[in-house]
Amino acid sequence: MRLRFVLATAVAMLAMAGPAAAQPQPLGFGFGGDAGLLNWHDRKMADFERAAAGAPQTVTGARSARCENGMAGIYPCDDIDLLGQLTLAEIGGGEIGNDIWGWEDGNREYAIMGKTNGTAFVDITKPRNPRFLGQLPTQTDGPRRFWRDIKVYKDHAFIVSEHIGHGMQVFNLKRLRRVRNAPETFTADAWYTGVSNTHNLDINERTGYAYLVGSNTCSGGPHMVDIRKPLRPEFAGCVAEDGYTHDTQCEIYRGPDRRFRGHEICFSSNEDTVTIVDVTDKANPVQLSRTTYPQASYTHQGWLTGDWKWFVFNDELDELEGRAPEGRQTTYILNVESLTNPGTVVASPNNTTSTDHNLYIIDGFIYESNYTSGLRIFTERSVPSADLEEVAYFDVYPEDDAPGFHGGTWSNYAWFDDDVVAVSSIDRGLFVLGTRLDGDDDDDDTDDDSDDRD
Repeated sequence: MRLRFVLATAVAMLAMAGPAAAQPQPLGFGFGGDAGLLNWHDRKMADFERAAAGAPQTVTGARSARCENGMAGIYPCDDIDLLGQLTLAEIGGGEIGNDIWGWEDGNREYAIMGKTNGTAFVDITKPRNPRFLGQLPTQTDGPRRFWRDIKVYKDHAFIVSEHIGHGMQVFNLKRLRRVRNAPETFTADAWYTGVSNTHNLDINERTGYAYLVGSNTCSGGPHMVDIRKPLRPEFAGCVAEDGYTHDTQCEIYRGPDRRFRGHEICFSSNEDTVTIVDVTDKANPVQLSRTTYPQASYTHQGWLTGDWKWFVFNDELDELEGRAPEGRQTTYILNVESLTNPGTVVASPNNTTSTDHNLYIIDGFIYESNYTSGLRIFTERSVPSADLEEVAYFDVYPEDDAPGFHGGTWSNYAWFDDDVVAVSSIDRGLFVLGTRLDGDDDDDDTDDDSDDRD
């Protein structure tokens, strides 16, 4: 199922007018969707807003709770504790919460969470006492009040949004050091206008290139931006051959396919395929392979294993469309030892019936955010078996585990050094969680802040 659409020329030209005219304009207004995809996005947004309308604006129950006997307060769990929580209202409002990323500044840790009205910055150095520092409002408002996406490079946050005319905001995170009267309202330090609306972005920190995907340019494929000078982003090229890309991971390749070692390779989730592209030469990207699978409904997002042999990914619509094996939430696994001839996609049905969303692989574990069943953690060592082993979970939506977009977690950030995971919720805001993946099962009181850094 290849979902495409063409943005109306008049809307596109209006959105790209003004400051955008100073940027190189890539060919193609693809932005992902005919009426089918637009209707799907609209249905998702309607579900999200209904969930947010019914969500508690104040936290019910404990804001910190140890996971005991399968519960942390009102939340089902296994080996993950609730350390802190802030509602959407407490981090600047907005109809729904969406993407999340993080930043470490010396011994301080920050969660950066997207919402429909902007981006919230929260100091979680003391995870049981998260502190909302302020918000960067959306660059534009109006039609398509959808989600935004955030990545970090050289102490700068790069933020894109589905808002028409939003472009990419650049925010110097070092400004958070100087916040004295929280919460503050920030302004962007730079604004890239080479795109209008964008669904997502990836940043290769080793090369200093950002890959904006699902935009109104490059037929919806990766729009490449040189961000080595963060406050002076420059257009670098398009990947348009396979059309709309929903998400991507771009890396300097260090895997088993010797032909491409040292090349910059993007592993893209392209609606109905995993598409692998060599983007070493930004002016002449080379598509290496496209791989589909029988259950393909909406190939959404994925991540490489540490040995570079496997790409683990999710499909956002297979559960809703009845294509998921056994009617359960399913994660998919693709052998990518050959970049030009990947293996066959295999399915790993898991323990719930919810719709899956973003996943990341860090230090031997897969951190997967699944809307209504919450954060699920699997072992990376189980990937080759195609039967993922779940070792921990925290369900931020205790109402049900049904497929759909009516509540729950959007994404997670687990790269912090102290077993802390920041989790974004569509309807309940920010969760700060503590994992016990190292086997730590002490009996410390979760309300004791004595182990928090100053």
